[in-house]
Amino acid sequence: SGPMWAYILAHENAVPLWRSVMGPTRVFRARHSDPDSIRGAYGLTDTRNTTHGSDSPASASREIAFFFPEFDEQRWYEQDEPRLRQGQVSYSPEECVHHMLRAEEAEVT
Repeated sequence: SGPMWAYILAHENAVPLWRSVMGPTRVFRARHSDPDSIRGAYGLTDTRNTTHGSDSPASASREIAFFFPEFDEQRWYEQDEPRLRQGQVSYSPEECVHHMLRAEEAEVT
């Protein structure tokens, strides 16, 4: 019904952490049990609950492939994820995305 933004969240235990920030799927429940969650604060109905999050790593893989067909999940885990853990990333506020630093940039920081 309007614009949407899709993101890949990278964090250990990202699925349960994001689901806790979103709050319960049912808006009525979210408003009463987790009013400060995204759904508790902004959800309208159970089908218009403002946000979505994968319910498992397998679902996340399928949804990432759908929204980001150019993303190579295996390469991410083998090459980029270890660099992320070492802090070799920069954030672009214009694009609202993190980028892996090139080798020469990582040495400077």
